Amino acid sequence: MTGKVMAGRPLVAALCVAVLGSAAGTAKADPNTGAYLAARQAVLLGDYQAAADNFTRALTRDTSNPMLMENAVLSFLSLGELDRALPIAERMEADGLQSQAASMVLMAAEAGNEEFDLLLERIDQERGTGPLVDGLTAAWALMGKGDVSNALTKFDALAAEDGLGPFAGYHKALALAMVGDFEGAEALFAQDAGGPLQMTRRALIVRLQILSQLERDAEALALLDDMFGTDLDPALADIRAALVEDAVLPFNMISSPVDGIAEVFFTVATFLRREAGDDYTLLFSRVASYLRPEHIDSILLSASLLESMERYELAVTTYRQVPANDPSFHAAELGRAEALRKLDKLDAAVEVLGQLTRSHPDLPVVHVTLGDLMRQLERFADATKAYDRGLSLYPSEEQAQWFIYYARAIAYEQQDIWDKAEADFRKALELNPDQPQVLNYLGYSLVEQGVKLDEALDMIERAVAARPDSGYIVDSLGWVLYRLGRYDEAVVHMERAAELMPVDPIVNDHLGDVLWAVGRVREARFQWTRALSFEPEEKDEKRIRRKLEVGLDVVLEDEGAKPLAQVANGN
Repeated sequence: MTGKVMAGRPLVAALCVAVLGSAAGTAKADPNTGAYLAARQAVLLGDYQAAADNFTRALTRDTSNPMLMENAVLSFLSLGELDRALPIAERMEADGLQSQAASMVLMAAEAGNEEFDLLLERIDQERGTGPLVDGLTAAWALMGKGDVSNALTKFDALAAEDGLGPFAGYHKALALAMVGDFEGAEALFAQDAGGPLQMTRRALIVRLQILSQLERDAEALALLDDMFGTDLDPALADIRAALVEDAVLPFNMISSPVDGIAEVFFTVATFLRREAGDDYTLLFSRVASYLRPEHIDSILLSASLLESMERYELAVTTYRQVPANDPSFHAAELGRAEALRKLDKLDAAVEVLGQLTRSHPDLPVVHVTLGDLMRQLERFADATKAYDRGLSLYPSEEQAQWFIYYARAIAYEQQDIWDKAEADFRKALELNPDQPQVLNYLGYSLVEQGVKLDEALDMIERAVAARPDSGYIVDSLGWVLYRLGRYDEAVVHMERAAELMPVDPIVNDHLGDVLWAVGRVREARFQWTRALSFEPEEKDEKRIRRKLEVGLDVVLEDEGAKPLAQVANGN
Protein backbone atom coordinates (compact mmCIF):
# COMPACT_ATOMS: atom_id res chain seq x y z
CA MET A 1 0.00 0.00 0.00
CA THR A 2 1.58 3.26 -1.11
CA GLY A 3 0.36 6.77 -1.54
CA LYS A 4 1.07 10.40 -0.82
CA VAL A 5 -0.19 12.21 2.24
CA MET A 6 -2.91 14.72 1.41
CA ALA A 7 -2.33 18.30 2.53
CA GLY A 8 -4.10 19.29 5.71
CA ARG A 9 -4.41 15.81 7.16
CA PRO A 10 -3.52 15.39 10.84
CA LEU A 11 0.08 14.54 11.61
CA VAL A 12 -0.63 11.07 12.99
CA ALA A 13 -2.81 10.14 10.02
CA ALA A 14 -0.04 11.31 7.72
CA LEU A 15 2.43 9.21 9.65
CA CYS A 16 0.29 6.10 9.30
CA VAL A 17 0.06 6.57 5.54
CA ALA A 18 3.81 7.07 5.33
CA VAL A 19 4.69 4.12 7.55
CA LEU A 20 2.27 1.67 5.99
CA GLY A 21 3.88 1.96 2.60
CA SER A 22 5.06 -1.64 2.39
CA ALA A 23 2.44 -3.94 3.83
CA ALA A 24 2.81 -7.69 3.92
CA GLY A 25 1.76 -9.54 0.80
CA THR A 26 2.45 -13.17 1.48
CA ALA A 27 0.40 -16.00 0.05
CA LYS A 28 -2.06 -17.80 2.27
CA ALA A 29 -1.66 -21.39 3.34
CA ASP A 30 -3.37 -23.65 5.83
CA PRO A 31 -1.02 -26.27 7.24
CA ASN A 32 -2.82 -28.78 9.36
CA THR A 33 -0.19 -29.78 11.90
CA GLY A 34 -0.24 -29.95 15.66
CA ALA A 35 2.52 -27.35 15.91
CA TYR A 36 0.57 -24.97 13.67
CA LEU A 37 -2.61 -25.39 15.69
CA ALA A 38 -0.67 -24.82 18.91
CA ALA A 39 0.87 -21.70 17.39
CA ARG A 40 -2.52 -20.34 16.40
CA GLN A 41 -3.82 -20.95 19.91
CA ALA A 42 -0.77 -19.18 21.33
CA VAL A 43 -1.49 -16.18 19.08
CA LEU A 44 -5.05 -16.02 20.39
CA LEU A 45 -3.70 -16.11 23.96
CA GLY A 46 -1.08 -13.47 23.22
CA ASP A 47 1.74 -15.88 24.08
CA TYR A 48 4.41 -14.70 21.64
CA GLN A 49 7.02 -17.16 22.93
CA ALA A 50 4.82 -20.21 22.41
CA ALA A 51 3.71 -18.85 19.04
CA ALA A 52 7.30 -18.33 17.89
CA ASP A 53 8.39 -21.79 19.03
CA ASN A 54 5.44 -23.58 17.43
CA PHE A 55 5.52 -21.67 14.14
CA THR A 56 9.23 -22.51 13.92
CA ARG A 57 8.46 -26.16 14.68
CA ALA A 58 5.77 -26.19 11.99
CA LEU A 59 8.29 -24.77 9.52
CA THR A 60 10.47 -27.86 9.94
CA ARG A 61 7.67 -29.83 8.24
CA ASP A 62 6.79 -27.19 5.65
CA THR A 63 9.94 -25.13 5.13
CA SER A 64 8.66 -22.89 2.32
CA ASN A 65 5.22 -22.06 3.72
CA PRO A 66 4.81 -18.25 3.43
CA MET A 67 2.20 -17.93 6.13
CA LEU A 68 4.26 -19.89 8.65
CA MET A 69 7.34 -17.81 7.91
CA GLU A 70 5.45 -14.53 8.19
CA ASN A 71 3.94 -15.46 11.54
CA ALA A 72 7.22 -16.77 12.90
CA VAL A 73 8.95 -13.50 12.00
CA LEU A 74 6.14 -11.48 13.58
CA SER A 75 6.30 -13.54 16.76
CA PHE A 76 10.07 -13.23 17.14
CA LEU A 77 9.93 -9.53 16.31
CA SER A 78 7.23 -9.00 18.94
CA LEU A 79 9.51 -10.72 21.46
CA GLY A 80 12.42 -8.51 20.43
CA GLU A 81 14.37 -11.58 19.28
CA LEU A 82 15.40 -10.27 15.87
CA ASP A 83 18.41 -12.57 15.60
CA ARG A 84 16.06 -15.58 15.62
CA ALA A 85 13.78 -13.91 13.08
CA LEU A 86 16.65 -13.04 10.70
CA PRO A 87 17.21 -16.46 9.00
CA ILE A 88 13.49 -16.75 8.31
CA ALA A 89 13.32 -13.21 6.95
CA GLU A 90 16.29 -13.93 4.67
CA ARG A 91 14.57 -17.06 3.35
CA MET A 92 11.38 -15.08 2.68
CA GLU A 93 13.28 -12.48 0.68
CA ALA A 94 15.14 -15.19 -1.25
CA ASP A 95 11.76 -16.71 -2.14
CA GLY A 96 10.54 -13.35 -3.44
CA LEU A 97 7.94 -12.89 -0.68
CA GLN A 98 6.94 -9.38 0.32
CA SER A 99 6.63 -8.81 4.05
CA GLN A 100 6.92 -5.59 6.00
CA ALA A 101 7.91 -7.49 9.15
CA ALA A 102 10.67 -9.37 7.32
CA SER A 103 11.90 -6.14 5.73
CA MET A 104 12.09 -4.50 9.18
CA VAL A 105 14.23 -7.38 10.44
CA LEU A 106 16.52 -7.26 7.41
CA MET A 107 16.89 -3.48 7.64
CA ALA A 108 17.70 -3.75 11.33
CA ALA A 109 20.36 -6.39 10.67
CA GLU A 110 22.00 -4.33 7.92
CA ALA A 111 21.92 -1.18 10.02
CA GLY A 112 23.28 -2.96 13.08
CA ASN A 113 26.17 -4.34 11.00
CA GLU A 114 26.76 -0.84 9.50
CA GLU A 115 26.16 -2.26 6.02
CA PHE A 116 25.01 1.11 4.79
CA ASP A 117 25.46 0.37 1.06
CA LEU A 118 23.21 -2.69 1.33
CA LEU A 119 20.70 -0.66 3.31
CA LEU A 120 20.60 2.10 0.68
CA GLU A 121 20.29 -0.48 -2.09
CA ARG A 122 17.35 -2.08 -0.28
CA ILE A 123 15.59 1.27 0.05
CA ASP A 124 16.29 2.23 -3.59
CA GLN A 125 14.71 -1.07 -4.68
CA GLU A 126 11.64 -0.43 -2.48
CA ARG A 127 12.34 -3.43 -0.28
CA GLY A 128 12.10 -1.40 2.90
CA THR A 129 9.51 -0.69 5.56
CA GLY A 130 7.63 2.34 4.24
CA PRO A 131 8.21 5.84 2.85
CA LEU A 132 8.81 7.64 6.15
CA VAL A 133 11.02 5.01 7.78
CA ASP A 134 12.88 4.40 4.52
CA GLY A 135 13.45 8.10 3.85
CA LEU A 136 14.81 8.83 7.32
CA THR A 137 16.85 5.62 7.37
CA ALA A 138 18.40 6.45 3.99
CA ALA A 139 19.50 9.84 5.28
CA TRP A 140 21.13 8.26 8.34
CA ALA A 141 22.76 5.60 6.14
CA LEU A 142 24.31 8.39 4.08
CA MET A 143 25.56 9.90 7.34
CA GLY A 144 27.08 6.50 8.10
CA LYS A 145 28.93 6.59 4.76
CA GLY A 146 30.29 10.02 5.63
CA ASP A 147 28.20 11.69 2.91
CA VAL A 148 26.85 14.45 5.15
CA SER A 149 25.89 16.79 2.30
CA ASN A 150 23.66 14.25 0.56
CA ALA A 151 22.26 13.14 3.90
CA LEU A 152 21.11 16.66 4.72
CA THR A 153 19.66 16.98 1.22
CA LYS A 154 17.74 13.76 1.82
CA PHE A 155 16.33 15.11 5.09
CA ASP A 156 15.25 18.29 3.29
CA ALA A 157 13.56 16.35 0.48
CA LEU A 158 11.59 14.33 3.00
CA ALA A 159 10.63 17.52 4.87
CA ALA A 160 9.02 18.83 1.69
CA GLU A 161 6.48 15.99 1.68
CA ASP A 162 3.12 16.84 3.18
CA GLY A 163 2.89 16.03 6.88
CA LEU A 164 6.43 14.72 7.25
CA GLY A 165 8.25 18.00 7.89
CA PRO A 166 8.41 17.68 11.69
CA PHE A 167 9.91 14.18 11.50
CA ALA A 168 12.53 15.13 8.94
CA GLY A 169 13.36 18.37 10.76
CA TYR A 170 13.81 16.59 14.09
CA HIS A 171 16.12 13.97 12.64
CA LYS A 172 18.08 16.53 10.68
CA ALA A 173 18.62 18.43 13.93
CA LEU A 174 19.87 15.23 15.56
CA ALA A 175 22.26 14.63 12.66
CA LEU A 176 23.61 18.18 12.81
CA ALA A 177 24.12 17.95 16.56
CA MET A 178 25.88 14.60 16.17
CA VAL A 179 28.51 16.21 13.91
CA GLY A 180 28.85 19.24 16.19
CA ASP A 181 26.72 21.79 14.32
CA PHE A 182 24.73 22.84 17.38
CA GLU A 183 23.88 26.25 15.88
CA GLY A 184 22.23 24.59 12.90
CA ALA A 185 20.43 22.08 15.11
CA GLU A 186 19.03 24.79 17.40
CA ALA A 187 17.92 26.84 14.40
CA LEU A 188 15.74 23.91 13.31
CA PHE A 189 14.24 23.56 16.80
CA ALA A 190 13.57 27.30 17.02
CA GLN A 191 12.01 27.27 13.56
CA ASP A 192 9.42 24.70 14.66
CA ALA A 193 8.99 25.81 18.29
CA GLY A 194 5.92 24.19 19.79
CA GLY A 195 5.75 21.55 17.06
CA PRO A 196 4.43 18.09 17.92
CA LEU A 197 7.84 16.43 18.05
CA GLN A 198 9.15 19.05 20.45
CA MET A 199 6.41 18.27 22.97
CA THR A 200 7.96 14.92 23.91
CA ARG A 201 10.25 14.46 26.89
CA ARG A 202 12.99 12.97 24.71
CA ALA A 203 12.98 15.88 22.26
CA LEU A 204 13.13 18.31 25.17
CA ILE A 205 16.28 16.62 26.49
CA VAL A 206 17.82 16.82 23.01
CA ARG A 207 17.19 20.55 22.85
CA LEU A 208 18.41 21.13 26.40
CA GLN A 209 21.68 19.40 25.53
CA ILE A 210 22.02 21.50 22.37
CA LEU A 211 21.35 24.77 24.20
CA SER A 212 23.85 23.82 26.89
CA GLN A 213 26.48 23.10 24.25
CA LEU A 214 25.82 26.63 22.95
CA GLU A 215 26.31 28.01 26.50
CA ARG A 216 22.67 29.10 26.66
CA ASP A 217 21.98 27.47 30.01
CA ALA A 218 19.57 30.14 31.23
CA GLU A 219 17.41 29.64 28.15
CA ALA A 220 17.55 25.88 28.61
CA LEU A 221 16.59 26.21 32.27
CA ALA A 222 13.59 28.40 31.42
CA LEU A 223 12.47 25.88 28.79
CA LEU A 224 12.73 22.99 31.23
CA ASP A 225 10.78 24.81 33.95
CA ASP A 226 8.10 25.86 31.48
CA MET A 227 7.62 22.32 30.20
CA PHE A 228 7.82 20.31 33.44
CA GLY A 229 7.65 22.66 36.42
CA THR A 230 9.33 21.55 39.62
CA ASP A 231 8.10 17.94 39.85
CA LEU A 232 10.96 16.29 37.95
CA ASP A 233 12.01 12.69 37.52
CA PRO A 234 15.64 11.82 38.42
CA ALA A 235 17.02 12.33 34.90
CA LEU A 236 15.43 15.75 34.47
CA ALA A 237 16.37 16.71 38.02
CA ASP A 238 20.02 15.93 37.24
CA ILE A 239 19.81 18.00 34.06
CA ARG A 240 18.30 20.91 35.94
CA ALA A 241 20.96 20.77 38.63
CA ALA A 242 23.68 20.83 35.96
CA LEU A 243 22.06 23.81 34.22
CA VAL A 244 21.80 25.71 37.49
CA GLU A 245 25.53 25.14 38.06
CA ASP A 246 26.35 26.20 34.47
CA ALA A 247 27.83 22.78 33.75
CA VAL A 248 27.89 21.85 30.07
CA LEU A 249 25.53 18.99 29.26
CA PRO A 250 27.10 16.42 26.93
CA PHE A 251 25.22 15.72 23.72
CA ASN A 252 24.72 11.97 24.07
CA MET A 253 21.22 11.37 22.72
CA ILE A 254 22.73 10.30 19.37
CA SER A 255 26.34 9.20 19.03
CA SER A 256 26.33 7.28 15.74
CA PRO A 257 24.28 6.82 12.56
CA VAL A 258 23.09 3.46 13.92
CA ASP A 259 21.74 5.33 16.95
CA GLY A 260 20.01 7.64 14.47
CA ILE A 261 18.31 4.72 12.72
CA ALA A 262 17.23 3.34 16.10
CA GLU A 263 15.75 6.77 16.80
CA VAL A 264 13.83 6.58 13.51
CA PHE A 265 12.01 3.45 14.63
CA PHE A 266 11.43 4.85 18.11
CA THR A 267 10.07 8.15 16.78
CA VAL A 268 7.68 6.29 14.50
CA ALA A 269 6.59 4.00 17.34
CA THR A 270 5.91 6.97 19.61
CA PHE A 271 3.55 8.58 17.13
CA LEU A 272 2.04 5.36 15.82
CA ARG A 273 0.81 4.64 19.31
CA ARG A 274 -1.78 7.37 18.95
CA GLU A 275 -3.40 5.77 15.94
CA ALA A 276 -2.23 2.23 15.16
CA GLY A 277 -2.71 -0.96 17.12
CA ASP A 278 -0.41 -1.69 20.04
CA ASP A 279 0.76 -4.97 18.50
CA TYR A 280 1.84 -3.16 15.32
CA THR A 281 3.50 -0.30 17.19
CA LEU A 282 5.44 -2.84 19.27
CA LEU A 283 7.32 -4.01 16.17
CA PHE A 284 8.91 -0.57 15.76
CA SER A 285 9.88 -0.14 19.40
CA ARG A 286 11.44 -3.61 19.37
CA VAL A 287 13.62 -2.68 16.38
CA ALA A 288 14.76 0.47 18.20
CA SER A 289 15.81 -1.60 21.22
CA TYR A 290 17.60 -4.13 19.02
CA LEU A 291 19.65 -1.45 17.29
CA ARG A 292 20.41 0.33 20.53
CA PRO A 293 20.04 -1.93 23.59
CA GLU A 294 20.64 1.00 25.96
CA HIS A 295 17.69 2.91 24.42
CA ILE A 296 15.73 2.91 27.67
CA ASP A 297 12.78 4.86 26.30
CA SER A 298 12.14 2.17 23.68
CA ILE A 299 12.28 -0.53 26.37
CA LEU A 300 9.76 1.36 28.48
CA LEU A 301 7.54 1.90 25.45
CA SER A 302 7.62 -1.81 24.55
CA ALA A 303 6.76 -2.77 28.13
CA SER A 304 3.93 -0.26 28.24
CA LEU A 305 2.53 -1.55 24.95
CA LEU A 306 2.65 -5.12 26.23
CA GLU A 307 0.84 -4.01 29.37
CA SER A 308 -1.86 -2.34 27.27
CA MET A 309 -2.26 -5.59 25.37
CA GLU A 310 -2.59 -7.46 28.70
CA ARG A 311 0.63 -9.38 28.04
CA TYR A 312 1.60 -8.81 31.64
CA GLU A 313 4.20 -11.56 32.06
CA LEU A 314 6.13 -10.32 29.04
CA ALA A 315 5.73 -6.73 30.24
CA VAL A 316 7.31 -7.69 33.57
CA THR A 317 10.24 -9.30 31.74
CA THR A 318 10.68 -6.23 29.53
CA TYR A 319 10.58 -3.75 32.41
CA ARG A 320 13.35 -5.74 34.09
CA GLN A 321 15.68 -4.97 31.18
CA VAL A 322 16.20 -1.47 32.58
CA PRO A 323 19.38 -1.51 34.71
CA ALA A 324 19.25 -0.40 38.32
CA ASN A 325 21.74 2.41 37.76
CA ASP A 326 19.67 4.07 35.01
CA PRO A 327 17.80 7.28 35.90
CA SER A 328 14.60 5.70 34.56
CA PHE A 329 14.89 2.61 36.75
CA HIS A 330 12.16 3.88 39.05
CA ALA A 331 9.77 4.25 36.09
CA ALA A 332 10.50 0.69 35.02
CA GLU A 333 9.94 -0.63 38.53
CA LEU A 334 6.67 1.29 38.87
CA GLY A 335 5.57 -0.28 35.60
CA ARG A 336 6.68 -3.73 36.74
CA ALA A 337 4.75 -3.37 39.99
CA GLU A 338 1.61 -2.40 38.08
CA ALA A 339 1.98 -5.37 35.73
CA LEU A 340 2.43 -7.67 38.73
CA ARG A 341 -0.67 -6.17 40.31
CA LYS A 342 -2.65 -6.91 37.17
CA LEU A 343 -1.35 -10.48 37.29
CA ASP A 344 -2.78 -10.60 40.83
CA LYS A 345 0.74 -11.10 42.18
CA LEU A 346 0.08 -8.56 44.89
CA ASP A 347 2.79 -9.67 47.31
CA ALA A 348 5.38 -9.36 44.55
CA ALA A 349 4.08 -5.90 43.63
CA VAL A 350 4.31 -4.80 47.28
CA GLU A 351 7.88 -6.12 47.43
CA VAL A 352 8.89 -4.19 44.30
CA LEU A 353 7.42 -0.95 45.61
CA GLY A 354 8.87 -1.51 49.07
CA GLN A 355 12.35 -1.89 47.61
CA LEU A 356 11.78 1.20 45.50
CA THR A 357 10.93 3.29 48.56
CA ARG A 358 14.34 2.32 49.92
CA SER A 359 16.33 2.84 46.71
CA HIS A 360 14.47 6.03 45.70
CA PRO A 361 13.17 7.42 49.03
CA ASP A 362 12.95 11.01 47.81
CA LEU A 363 10.55 10.42 44.90
CA PRO A 364 6.94 11.30 45.83
CA VAL A 365 5.46 9.13 43.07
CA VAL A 366 7.01 6.00 44.59
CA HIS A 367 5.32 6.50 47.96
CA VAL A 368 2.02 7.57 46.40
CA THR A 369 1.98 4.46 44.19
CA LEU A 370 2.64 2.30 47.23
CA GLY A 371 -0.24 4.07 48.98
CA ASP A 372 -2.56 3.26 46.09
CA LEU A 373 -1.62 -0.42 46.28
CA MET A 374 -2.06 -0.50 50.05
CA ARG A 375 -5.49 1.08 49.62
CA GLN A 376 -6.44 -1.61 47.09
CA LEU A 377 -5.33 -4.25 49.59
CA GLU A 378 -7.49 -2.52 52.23
CA ARG A 379 -4.40 -1.87 54.34
CA PHE A 380 -5.64 1.63 54.96
CA ALA A 381 -3.29 2.56 57.81
CA ASP A 382 -0.30 1.65 55.64
CA ALA A 383 -1.86 3.61 52.78
CA THR A 384 -2.16 6.81 54.84
CA LYS A 385 1.50 6.50 55.94
CA ALA A 386 2.62 6.17 52.32
CA TYR A 387 0.50 9.14 51.23
CA ASP A 388 1.85 11.19 54.15
CA ARG A 389 5.40 10.52 53.03
CA GLY A 390 4.63 11.24 49.38
CA LEU A 391 2.96 14.57 50.12
CA SER A 392 5.79 15.64 52.40
CA LEU A 393 8.30 15.30 49.56
CA TYR A 394 6.69 17.72 47.13
CA PRO A 395 8.60 21.01 47.03
CA SER A 396 5.41 23.01 46.50
CA GLU A 397 1.67 22.58 46.33
CA GLU A 398 0.22 21.90 42.86
CA GLN A 399 -3.24 21.18 41.51
CA ALA A 400 -2.21 17.67 40.44
CA GLN A 401 -1.90 16.71 44.11
CA TRP A 402 -5.69 16.76 44.48
CA PHE A 403 -5.83 13.04 43.79
CA ILE A 404 -3.39 12.22 46.59
CA TYR A 405 -5.51 14.11 49.11
CA TYR A 406 -8.61 12.42 47.70
CA ALA A 407 -7.02 8.95 47.97
CA ARG A 408 -5.78 9.63 51.51
CA ALA A 409 -9.25 10.88 52.44
CA ILE A 410 -10.73 7.56 51.33
CA ALA A 411 -8.13 5.70 53.41
CA TYR A 412 -9.01 7.82 56.47
CA GLU A 413 -12.74 7.35 55.85
CA GLN A 414 -12.30 3.58 55.72
CA GLN A 415 -10.58 3.78 59.13
CA ASP A 416 -13.47 5.84 60.55
CA ILE A 417 -11.19 8.84 61.04
CA TRP A 418 -13.76 11.22 59.64
CA ASP A 419 -12.29 14.54 60.72
CA LYS A 420 -9.08 13.88 58.78
CA ALA A 421 -11.00 12.36 55.87
CA GLU A 422 -13.25 15.41 55.54
CA ALA A 423 -10.25 17.75 55.75
CA ASP A 424 -8.52 15.89 52.92
CA PHE A 425 -11.67 15.80 50.78
CA ARG A 426 -12.00 19.55 51.19
CA LYS A 427 -8.31 20.05 50.44
CA ALA A 428 -8.76 18.09 47.22
CA LEU A 429 -11.67 20.36 46.31
CA GLU A 430 -9.59 23.42 47.14
CA LEU A 431 -7.02 22.25 44.58
CA ASN A 432 -9.62 21.10 42.05
CA PRO A 433 -12.95 22.72 42.95
CA ASP A 434 -15.21 21.00 40.42
CA GLN A 435 -13.72 17.51 40.49
CA PRO A 436 -16.79 15.23 40.23
CA GLN A 437 -15.23 12.21 41.97
CA VAL A 438 -14.41 14.25 45.06
CA LEU A 439 -17.73 16.08 45.04
CA ASN A 440 -19.58 12.79 44.82
CA TYR A 441 -17.56 10.93 47.45
CA LEU A 442 -17.70 13.75 50.00
CA GLY A 443 -21.35 14.47 49.29
CA TYR A 444 -22.31 10.80 49.58
CA SER A 445 -20.33 10.43 52.81
CA LEU A 446 -22.13 13.40 54.33
CA VAL A 447 -25.45 11.86 53.30
CA GLU A 448 -24.57 8.54 54.91
CA GLN A 449 -23.76 10.37 58.14
CA GLY A 450 -26.96 12.38 57.91
CA VAL A 451 -25.12 15.71 58.24
CA LYS A 452 -24.84 18.83 56.07
CA LEU A 453 -27.40 17.40 53.68
CA ASP A 454 -28.05 20.64 51.84
CA GLU A 455 -24.34 21.05 51.15
CA ALA A 456 -24.15 17.39 50.16
CA LEU A 457 -27.00 17.88 47.70
CA ASP A 458 -25.24 20.86 46.12
CA MET A 459 -22.01 18.89 45.76
CA ILE A 460 -23.68 15.90 44.18
CA GLU A 461 -25.75 18.04 41.80
CA ARG A 462 -22.51 19.65 40.61
CA ALA A 463 -20.98 16.20 40.19
CA VAL A 464 -23.97 15.01 38.13
CA ALA A 465 -23.75 18.12 35.95
CA ALA A 466 -20.12 17.22 35.19
CA ARG A 467 -20.75 13.46 34.76
CA PRO A 468 -24.40 12.96 33.81
CA ASP A 469 -23.76 9.41 32.57
CA SER A 470 -21.99 8.15 35.69
CA GLY A 471 -24.26 5.63 37.38
CA TYR A 472 -22.50 5.98 40.74
CA ILE A 473 -22.90 9.74 40.79
CA VAL A 474 -26.52 9.70 39.62
CA ASP A 475 -27.19 7.10 42.33
CA SER A 476 -25.72 9.50 44.89
CA LEU A 477 -28.10 12.25 43.78
CA GLY A 478 -31.09 9.96 44.10
CA TRP A 479 -29.89 8.80 47.51
CA VAL A 480 -29.41 12.29 48.97
CA LEU A 481 -32.90 13.27 47.78
CA TYR A 482 -34.22 10.14 49.46
CA ARG A 483 -32.43 11.00 52.70
CA LEU A 484 -33.94 14.49 52.50
CA GLY A 485 -37.42 12.97 52.23
CA ARG A 486 -37.89 14.13 48.63
CA TYR A 487 -38.92 10.67 47.52
CA ASP A 488 -40.74 11.49 44.30
CA GLU A 489 -37.73 13.41 43.00
CA ALA A 490 -35.43 10.60 44.09
CA VAL A 491 -37.27 8.01 42.00
CA VAL A 492 -36.37 9.66 38.70
CA HIS A 493 -32.67 9.72 39.44
CA MET A 494 -32.58 6.23 40.95
CA GLU A 495 -34.28 4.76 37.91
CA ARG A 496 -31.74 6.56 35.73
CA ALA A 497 -28.89 5.17 37.85
CA ALA A 498 -30.30 1.64 37.44
CA GLU A 499 -30.39 2.15 33.68
CA LEU A 500 -26.74 3.17 33.71
CA MET A 501 -25.67 0.37 36.08
CA PRO A 502 -28.30 -2.36 35.74
CA VAL A 503 -26.33 -5.12 37.52
CA ASP A 504 -24.95 -3.16 40.46
CA PRO A 505 -26.30 -4.50 43.78
CA ILE A 506 -26.07 -1.16 45.63
CA VAL A 507 -27.90 0.79 42.94
CA ASN A 508 -30.70 -1.77 42.74
CA ASP A 509 -30.96 -1.89 46.53
CA HIS A 510 -31.23 1.90 46.69
CA LEU A 511 -33.87 1.90 43.96
CA GLY A 512 -35.86 -0.60 45.98
CA ASP A 513 -35.75 1.67 49.05
CA VAL A 514 -36.88 4.70 47.05
CA LEU A 515 -39.73 2.77 45.40
CA TRP A 516 -40.86 1.52 48.83
CA ALA A 517 -40.87 5.10 50.10
CA VAL A 518 -43.37 6.18 47.43
CA GLY A 519 -45.62 3.17 47.97
CA ARG A 520 -44.53 1.06 45.00
CA VAL A 521 -44.07 -1.96 47.26
CA ARG A 522 -44.17 -4.74 44.68
CA GLU A 523 -41.59 -2.99 42.51
CA ALA A 524 -39.43 -2.37 45.58
CA ARG A 525 -39.38 -6.07 46.43
CA PHE A 526 -38.52 -6.87 42.82
CA GLN A 527 -35.49 -4.52 42.95
CA TRP A 528 -34.29 -5.94 46.26
CA THR A 529 -34.52 -9.44 44.79
CA ARG A 530 -32.49 -8.25 41.78
CA ALA A 531 -29.92 -6.75 44.11
CA LEU A 532 -29.47 -10.13 45.81
CA SER A 533 -28.84 -11.79 42.47
CA PHE A 534 -25.83 -9.52 41.90
CA GLU A 535 -23.97 -10.82 44.97
CA PRO A 536 -23.86 -7.85 47.37
CA GLU A 537 -21.49 -7.76 50.33
CA GLU A 538 -22.48 -9.96 53.25
CA LYS A 539 -23.76 -7.15 55.50
CA ASP A 540 -25.81 -5.70 52.64
CA GLU A 541 -27.18 -9.12 51.76
CA LYS A 542 -28.48 -9.65 55.32
CA ARG A 543 -30.17 -6.26 55.33
CA ILE A 544 -31.80 -6.84 51.94
CA ARG A 545 -33.15 -10.23 53.02
CA ARG A 546 -34.55 -8.64 56.16
CA LYS A 547 -36.30 -5.98 54.06
CA LEU A 548 -37.85 -8.66 51.88
CA GLU A 549 -39.05 -10.40 55.01
CA VAL A 550 -40.55 -7.51 57.02
CA GLY A 551 -40.36 -4.40 54.83
CA LEU A 552 -38.20 -1.30 54.97
CA ASP A 553 -40.19 0.46 57.70
CA VAL A 554 -39.57 -2.31 60.22
CA VAL A 555 -35.87 -2.48 59.31
CA LEU A 556 -35.51 1.27 59.88
CA GLU A 557 -37.35 1.01 63.18
CA ASP A 558 -35.08 -1.85 64.29
CA GLU A 559 -32.06 0.26 63.37
CA GLY A 560 -33.34 3.23 65.35
CA ALA A 561 -33.59 5.36 62.21
CA LYS A 562 -36.25 7.95 61.57
CA PRO A 563 -39.39 6.53 59.90
CA LEU A 564 -40.18 7.29 56.29
CA ALA A 565 -42.44 10.25 55.64
CA GLN A 566 -45.99 9.21 54.74
CA VAL A 567 -46.18 10.58 51.21
CA ALA A 568 -47.79 7.99 48.96
CA ASN A 569 -51.44 6.93 49.02
CA GLY A 570 -51.65 7.29 52.78
CA ASN A 571 -49.38 4.25 53.30
